[in-house]
Amino acid sequence: MERLQHGVVIVGGGIAGCTLAILLAERGVAVTLVERQQRWQFHGSGIFVYSNGLAALEKVGVLPAILDSGFAIAGGRNIYLDHRGDAITDTFYPSVPGTQLPPILGIRRAELHRILLARLQALSVQVRLASTVLSVEDRPENLALQVELDNGERLQASVLVGADGVRSQMRARLFGAIEPHDTGFGVWRSIHRRPAQLVDKIMMMGVGKRLGIMPISQEQLYVYATTNEPGHPHYDPASLHLTMREKFAEFGGPARMFLDDLRDPSQAFYTVVEEVRLPLPWSRGRITLVGDAAHASTPFMGQGGAMAMEDSIVLADMLCRDTGDGVALTLAAFGRQRQPKCTFVQDVSRRVGEAGGLESADTCAARNVRMREQAQADVDHFYRSLHAFDMATA
Repeated sequence: MERLQHGVVIVGGGIAGCTLAILLAERGVAVTLVERQQRWQFHGSGIFVYSNGLAALEKVGVLPAILDSGFAIAGGRNIYLDHRGDAITDTFYPSVPGTQLPPILGIRRAELHRILLARLQALSVQVRLASTVLSVEDRPENLALQVELDNGERLQASVLVGADGVRSQMRARLFGAIEPHDTGFGVWRSIHRRPAQLVDKIMMMGVGKRLGIMPISQEQLYVYATTNEPGHPHYDPASLHLTMREKFAEFGGPARMFLDDLRDPSQAFYTVVEEVRLPLPWSRGRITLVGDAAHASTPFMGQGGAMAMEDSIVLADMLCRDTGDGVALTLAAFGRQRQPKCTFVQDVSRRVGEAGGLESADTCAARNVRMREQAQADVDHFYRSLHAFDMATA
């Protein structure tokens, strides 16, 4: 691979960065992963991985470990209830056509990262922890990029990839101050012991609020809930568990026992929901962005991780394909290929979030009626559309 002879430097050790490093290293490319954390620490609670994300993890080579550690819902059942716990409807997520993959799997986010990190270590990927990029020199007359880290180390690379998330420093370096957009939503999360009988995904639709329950292992489940939070309010970390209980005080049914179980602030997590919609190009010269750095989405379709992994798969394939194009042309083509699908996901996710944030009891009642009539068709249309994007670029 002559055009990658100086290797690839990836900035950011999240889902996008780790999966790209694995895919390139498996092809014999020299990879250096630059991560600002002093040591590997993966926070957060749970994550959903739908069938297209599981297909991506299969290509990364870690699917067996993911299936062993997470909780797959073989039938893909999603039970919709109102905030009292009364039934609205059931929907069923599909598998990727032509596969036997589970339609959806829940897993602890830290466990997903642990599995990716183990694969990185098995491939002997070079990692620079406690490091950030201080400067980059990309002169066309030079065969390699010159990358200086804040510790004084100098690296050479054929390609530099910014996979450093919503507040990407690489995005700022390339395109200036493009700040994430505050969507006005907030997300509340917690982890609890899973009752043996709880084996499906549950989504409870309230007035201005949604609360979901999802198994993430044989022992644990994940509660994730959203509220309208205009103005980016601050909540005291020392009382997050109490605030979460208060926010969803009117929720009964299966949510009640888990809300009552919130007894310590360490159990609850709160984050604002932000979007990044970077217009094309996502690259400049031999430097590009992937994942949340280019297209962070709201979480209502559970596709952020899947889109990041798909970015990595597409980019690794394009970089390692001998087309005769220069790196800069390949990176530009990568952005053009990925941007339509990622924008589609962002648009659908935002609409779903807005439907869940309706604050009138009458409009919520009408929404629930529509869900009974249309929810499965909407699910089927979304996943058919994802598949169609893939077929169009195959």
